[in-house]
Amino acid sequence: MSADTAARPAPPPLARVGRPRQMLDFYATVARTAVQEQFQYRAANYMYMIGMVVEPVIYLVVWSVVAEASGGEVGGYTPGGFAAYYIVWMLVRNMNIVFTPYGWEFRIREGQLSGMLIRPIHPLHYDLAYFAGWKVIAVLLWIPIAVVLALLFPPELTVDAAQAVTFFVAIWGAYVIRTLLLFVLGMVTLWTTRVAALFELYFTAELLLSGRLVPLDLMPDWVLRWVDLLPFRSTFGFPIEALVSDLSGPQLVRGLLAQAFWIGFGWVLAMVVWKRAIRRYSAVGN
Repeated sequence: MSADTAARPAPPPLARVGRPRQMLDFYATVARTAVQEQFQYRAANYMYMIGMVVEPVIYLVVWSVVAEASGGEVGGYTPGGFAAYYIVWMLVRNMNIVFTPYGWEFRIREGQLSGMLIRPIHPLHYDLAYFAGWKVIAVLLWIPIAVVLALLFPPELTVDAAQAVTFFVAIWGAYVIRTLLLFVLGMVTLWTTRVAALFELYFTAELLLSGRLVPLDLMPDWVLRWVDLLPFRSTFGFPIEALVSDLSGPQLVRGLLAQAFWIGFGWVLAMVVWKRAIRRYSAVGN
């Protein structure tokens, strides 16, 4: 050992950062990257969002006509009530856009999954973080569209603090639940390449039983009994109802508890299915 080396002070020990702090940094970094990336494509994002206006506007016009023809309301919804429902619908719809199960075929075919497997973070965390960052752009783009729709279709909306807080929590809960469920659905790609029929069956059930096509309040009782057993209401209908419907405090709490249950169930299911599915993965090439 030379004299210079012996005299050099020892470097300070590396800071020991806990796992929660590491995950928080990871989520913040990926989300920030998603915001910057999607901001570069703001015109494409806006065109995409404008295209999504068509669906709720059709529902809104149809149900408003039905309400007016039925004496001013249907199932407690006036034309203004339907306007509030479908304007909030647009925000919830954009919030629960997550990585599609069809994308797993692309990840496998293009070799992206191989790269994700050598990272120290589970791919599910990457999807959660990236699409969460994308929501910042989605919400910013939704605001002017919501203002225009509110001018064309004046909504009847009265919101108190409990509803606002519940809605904020519920839309993120819906986002997490839908990410977990579609992650599990995407894992089917590792067993078979003919997955389109299964995916379409899932999305059809979601369309009918989530409150996306029709407010669940208008569904018959026997359908609602099935709805209570499935996760779709927690991913779509409940966040909207929390804001636009006159739900009581216990009903809001039950809705959040249902979301917590589906998040726990979805996470366990995703981990179990992932461990089994990834054993079937193989890749060749460079």
